[in-house]
Amino acid sequence: MKFTISTGALHKKLSAISGVISNNPIVPILENFLLKIENGQLTAIASDLQTTMMTSLPVEVDEEGSVAVPAKILMDTLKSLPEQPITISVDLESFVTEIHSANGHYKLAGENALDFPSIPTPQSGTEIFIPADVLAEAISNTIFAVSNDELRPAMNGIFIELKGNHVNFVATDGNRLIRYRRNDINTPIESAFIVPKKALNLLKGALPNDKTEVAITFTPHNAFFSFNNTRTVCRLIEERFPEYENAIPQNNDKILIVNRQEILNSLKRLDIYANKATHLVRFKLGGSRLEILAEDIDFSNEASETIDCQYEGEAMEIGFNARYLIEMLSAIATEEVKITLSGSNRAGIIMPAEQSQEEDILMLLMPIMLSNYV
Repeated sequence: MKFTISTGALHKKLSAISGVISNNPIVPILENFLLKIENGQLTAIASDLQTTMMTSLPVEVDEEGSVAVPAKILMDTLKSLPEQPITISVDLESFVTEIHSANGHYKLAGENALDFPSIPTPQSGTEIFIPADVLAEAISNTIFAVSNDELRPAMNGIFIELKGNHVNFVATDGNRLIRYRRNDINTPIESAFIVPKKALNLLKGALPNDKTEVAITFTPHNAFFSFNNTRTVCRLIEERFPEYENAIPQNNDKILIVNRQEILNSLKRLDIYANKATHLVRFKLGGSRLEILAEDIDFSNEASETIDCQYEGEAMEIGFNARYLIEMLSAIATEEVKITLSGSNRAGIIMPAEQSQEEDILMLLMPIMLSNYV
């Protein structure tokens, strides 16, 4: 096996998939990239058994073949070399891999490609197409609310719900829930599946920032994302996602409209003074003023700020986790946000004050009971 490629091109491609590789893989061979030369193309594959990423590019081929090469050593070598053509040759008897650069020669121990786990292929399944920038936006708007609780595996990923004339992307950790809806995506059938957080984070990092079509094929056990010369395969979370629609209140009659950047900056300052365990901030609503207070009794720290707002409804107080609010408000791009409430012990709904026809963002946040912290 022998081929020639530039250091920059190879490093860029391997960087896009290297995040899959675990520091403590289940089996040692997963510390390697699988490199395959076939039909003038180099295909590089990385896997942790749950998620697999592969990418390909044309190379100058002398001999075809495949080998598993230590990922860290190869990446560190490419990173330290200046841009130049290099030749990589592999002895397919011993799997010793040699890299020849303009001024150097590097030898590393490879492994038999046959020992690398096989990659699932979509024998049959449903296929939909989503522009790369839309998919990246959907992931960014929901992934921060995915739960890390291993005891609730159904909430460890994003629930992708195909509804025929729109697609919902939903994430929840029990304290907050995000539903990001795209009304400009039609699907051939109605279905739903849960994609793990790690796979989507890796996918988001590899997606181009343009309208490139991403083909998504899903089967009962796996999802396949393909675009350009890159493919991501991940095992789905085969659990029942919570009935999230039942958690969304329909009768929040108190409406707060406020400048997004103004309340976001205020929360970042007040969180400094809030309790470090709860990050509790208290909203006092009434008239055209929103007063936000934070207090940490253990250290006698307290702070408050007042913001101009539009508010419809009876005066009320409600407590929220400032960190959660900051993350949610940071994901919204509009100048103003609308927060609807019904009572101090009921979930609040946060959304852009104005939404386009293509997308619909709804964020639910459970309150913190103030009686427990005053």
